Amino acid sequence: MFPLREVHGRSDYEDLGEYDEERKKPPWYCAAYEACIRNILRCRRWLRLQLNSRTWKSLNEDEVTTSGLTDGAADEQNRVIFVNRPQPQKFVSNRISTAKYSLPSFVPLFLFEQFRRYSNCFFLLIALLQQIPDVSPTGRWTTLTPLILILTVSAIKEIVEDFKRHRADDETNRRKVEVMRDGRWLSLRWEKLQVGDICKVLNNQFFPADLVMLASSEPQGISFIETSNLDGETNLKIRQANSETAPLDNVAALAEFRATVQCEPPNRHLYEFNGMLKETNAKTIPLGLEQMLLRGSMLRNTAWVIALVVYTGHETKLMKNSTKAPLKRSSIDRQTNTQILMLFIILLVLSLLSAVFNELWIQQRKHTDWYIGLSDAQNTNFIFNFLTFLILYNNLIPISLQVTAEIVRFFQAKFIAMDSEMYHAETDTPALARTSNLNEELGMVRYVFSDKTGTLTCNVMEFRKCSIAEVIYNKPGHNERLEDTLLYQNLDNNHPNAAVISEFLTMLAVCHTVIPELVDGAINYHAASPDERALVAGAAAWGWVFAARTPQAVTVRARGRTLTYSVLHVLAFTSSRKRMSVVVRAPTGEIKLYCKGADSVIYPRLAGGPRAAAFAEATLAHLEHFADEGLRTLVFAVADIPEHFYKDWSNTYHKASIAIHDREQKLEEAALLIENNLRLLGATAIEDKLQDGVPEAVAALLQANIHVWVLTGDKQETAINIAHSARLLHAAMPLLVLNEDSLDATRESLSRHLADFGENLCKENEVALVIDGQTLKYAMGCDLKKDFLDLCVSCKVVVCCRVSPIQKAEVVEMVSRATGAVTLAIGDGANDVAMIQRASVGVGISGVEGLQAVCASDYSIAQFRFLVRLLLVHGAWNYSRISKLILYSFYKNICLYVIELWFAIYSAWSGQILFERWTIGFYNVIFTALPPFAIGLFDKICSPEIMLRHPVLYIPSQQNLLFNVRVFWVWAVNALLHSMLLFWLPVLLTQHHVLWPHGKDGGYLVLGNFVYTFVVATVCLKAGLATHSWTWVTHVSIWGSIALWFLFILVYSNLYPTILIGAVMRGMDRMVFSSLVFWFGLLLVPAATLLPDLVVTVIHNSAFKTMTEAVRESEIKKRDPAALLAQPRHSRAHAWRGSGAGVWRRRVAPEDEPSPTHALHGLRNGRPPPALRPRAHRSHVV
Repeated sequence: MFPLREVHGRSDYEDLGEYDEERKKPPWYCAAYEACIRNILRCRRWLRLQLNSRTWKSLNEDEVTTSGLTDGAADEQNRVIFVNRPQPQKFVSNRISTAKYSLPSFVPLFLFEQFRRYSNCFFLLIALLQQIPDVSPTGRWTTLTPLILILTVSAIKEIVEDFKRHRADDETNRRKVEVMRDGRWLSLRWEKLQVGDICKVLNNQFFPADLVMLASSEPQGISFIETSNLDGETNLKIRQANSETAPLDNVAALAEFRATVQCEPPNRHLYEFNGMLKETNAKTIPLGLEQMLLRGSMLRNTAWVIALVVYTGHETKLMKNSTKAPLKRSSIDRQTNTQILMLFIILLVLSLLSAVFNELWIQQRKHTDWYIGLSDAQNTNFIFNFLTFLILYNNLIPISLQVTAEIVRFFQAKFIAMDSEMYHAETDTPALARTSNLNEELGMVRYVFSDKTGTLTCNVMEFRKCSIAEVIYNKPGHNERLEDTLLYQNLDNNHPNAAVISEFLTMLAVCHTVIPELVDGAINYHAASPDERALVAGAAAWGWVFAARTPQAVTVRARGRTLTYSVLHVLAFTSSRKRMSVVVRAPTGEIKLYCKGADSVIYPRLAGGPRAAAFAEATLAHLEHFADEGLRTLVFAVADIPEHFYKDWSNTYHKASIAIHDREQKLEEAALLIENNLRLLGATAIEDKLQDGVPEAVAALLQANIHVWVLTGDKQETAINIAHSARLLHAAMPLLVLNEDSLDATRESLSRHLADFGENLCKENEVALVIDGQTLKYAMGCDLKKDFLDLCVSCKVVVCCRVSPIQKAEVVEMVSRATGAVTLAIGDGANDVAMIQRASVGVGISGVEGLQAVCASDYSIAQFRFLVRLLLVHGAWNYSRISKLILYSFYKNICLYVIELWFAIYSAWSGQILFERWTIGFYNVIFTALPPFAIGLFDKICSPEIMLRHPVLYIPSQQNLLFNVRVFWVWAVNALLHSMLLFWLPVLLTQHHVLWPHGKDGGYLVLGNFVYTFVVATVCLKAGLATHSWTWVTHVSIWGSIALWFLFILVYSNLYPTILIGAVMRGMDRMVFSSLVFWFGLLLVPAATLLPDLVVTVIHNSAFKTMTEAVRESEIKKRDPAALLAQPRHSRAHAWRGSGAGVWRRRVAPEDEPSPTHALHGLRNGRPPPALRPRAHRSHVV
């Protein structure tokens, strides 16, 4: 087996032509002149790059191609590496880390993360203030103790999650590889590998660093590698050692090998490498991408390779394309921070007013009420009074909120992992939440950025049918004899088009870059593209078997004959050419050009024109038919090349292939000279295998108002076809295709398309945008980014093709920052890591492409279809649960602690507390701790079946209707009103101080325990009113919390003096429980407090029910809610209801009903303007 090397990649031209291999060596002054010119041009290129980098700083890394001036480091010196000698400088270690924390950085980073939350900063301040003597009315430790507990729980959670990342890193760093040391092979860990080491990598092993291949076990130093972790392709790639280093396949030769490698500095360009190897007393050997073995790739079908380490650790191209794991925070967390800040300001105002009122009260009473020592109190510092009230009111901000939310999120993550519906039995892979901080973000996703290969597809393609000379032939079935097929019968019966059929099948077997391998008597094909493998397999199914390849020829076995075709040139596929050609010499001596590609580029090159050419009309109709079936299509054509024409063209092509500047353009111009006057043979149809359930999953996401973008490094036509197969695109959807090769052309194209949208700009239109990586590079520039973003958000679907990993991340970041929406990125390979980390939520697919994406993700699933359940069920549930948990936590604290403000009116604004200090501390920890857990873990909007069946139910959470500023303050005002009722109703009940038949008085603490009991009962019942689904856990949390308070007062009232604590509570149980007023109030006060909420809830659910509530009601009554979802609803969204849940009212149109906003500017007779009209669906080149 030998690799097919493209002509323009050769260092010496060994092909046909007028060049004399024995030509004389040019004079020395010619060489000096050429060297001078090269240096001048190199300096000009360097200056141009520097100027461009100042104008487009964000583009400089992609502008640089083969100059070696990469990564925005044009002034860096090239790397020099000594082989088998000490290095002149120290290089980075090969140890890698993808974790958030290290041992020394954990404490500062963790504290930074925790104290980004304003609540923690506030409680730290309160804890410090409580240490000031005679300031705190609640003691010194009532805030510091729970704060330390909260930080401890959070630290344990972070340690557990980051330990998993460290364990994955350690597993990678501790892998073994054989390294040449002191003339022998030693097995060392990857982390011990150094730049300049020579190592041996065995079959099916990953490469431990970026290596330059020296030798291999295969003939001519070739090897096969799998780069799925880098570019998402599971197809094998070929690498070949230079012929000068191929003999270095034994220990003795390697031990004596002395050389110097000079290469470009570390950069992130996966498809570029420039270097040279200078061996002592030998000529310089060029090094390129053909010799590069990148970390993350795997050696396949090759016993071993010997290679030199050039980049290690975080300087490898794989790690250069990764970004550091960010400290992500949910949108609700950020909103909560804002509300806490507002509450803190209110707290300061209340404390200030209370201190002022205290001063005023003392001024009014100091002469009349002299007997209580007000003259001494007047000397009390105003600032101390202010701090006293600040400590007294501090619990308006719930200290237990963060730890409660952390625990709830932890168990929510466990529920995701335990969901059997997201378990993939074939690979034994469950869903996994690698972080729990973003559970609610899953319910707010508006943009999904998806990789293609391995994420949407299985990367499995199958040849289905073909059109030859106006006749469609289906691939032979498994049990169908070849002789019974129509194609074979036409060949055997000398059909008038038998020669065309034979030529077509020959082209299938010859026009490609596939490598055959004989395994156990069967041929296994290795292709850079699964499409090419499918085409070769299709030819083999009809008896044209591609059998062998050498650098100069291919061998085909066809109907008992062995035919050898000499490969003269390969004109490779590019996104601009949209075609691929080979020039071959047939066994008969004729020179032929085989050209395959999209019909849009093949048809104009047909002899006689696209309409007059033979078979053109019928083949085009067949292409339309294939496209309607969702199949990928290619057109095949041939041209006979005269010998004299070929010789002239070969000279032209050779000059283009050795050009220093504008090589690609000159090669394209040379190809145009020969790729014409083609004779049409036919077309093929290939089915690209999607993962199970992908079309249904995409449809569900679109119904949930989620925008799905495809970001792929694959070819444009492949991505478009996959988008059609996945139902992301449909035949009637206009395509805006941006394939520009300059900044000015990109600017003009963007301006033209923006003008076409007119008044519908920045509104969602039924249009798809397709853009390639080269154009994207210009569109993402500072001066065009805004226009590009406007164009993107004006389109329903965006497909980005041929994009690098870092470009994926930049697109995700652009949308996240510009729109403020929650974004989700999903991928399965290392090339997706950057965008996964840059998105609000990153999802990794644990498939055949390794675990790099999974290790960098926030959540991992086994199949794309599981994303629907992750978002529409767990995401919506978790958003609703966390929203209610936070709102309820603020509600219950305001209910209790604002009562201290009302009591201050009766206590001369002295800072006296109404409740016993430890009952205040246990309020959040014990007596109201269970309802938030029940809400956060077990509350459900609707059943999972209903949520999946009706994706529109996702929209309320996506639009953040359940937790926003309005909803928050509705809950806060509701709590304020409840606190007034819970204080003044008991005051009215006890205003005559007749609590017992004997007429004795129990003091203010009896009133405090009355109020405290009523508060506990009310807030627990309020949790039940806010709960959608009552379970046994809900009952236990509500009634159990009330029972805990009664049990506590029984125990705590009898501890003293056995235990020296709670002296003021001694006998309180007997005083409280023996009062009929207490039991009457226990029935009256909570009921009177919650009655307005209950009335509002009943009226709301009867006359103004939301879409979600209507569906829930239908589910309870066991009716189909589909009819409800199609009915018009109110357009306004109201935030008020008794439970605080937001209301979503909008008209839900049927799925096939076009939205008015989909009408584009300039619609005439129901048709979009010409620039946006759907084109006839043509073939897309592979």
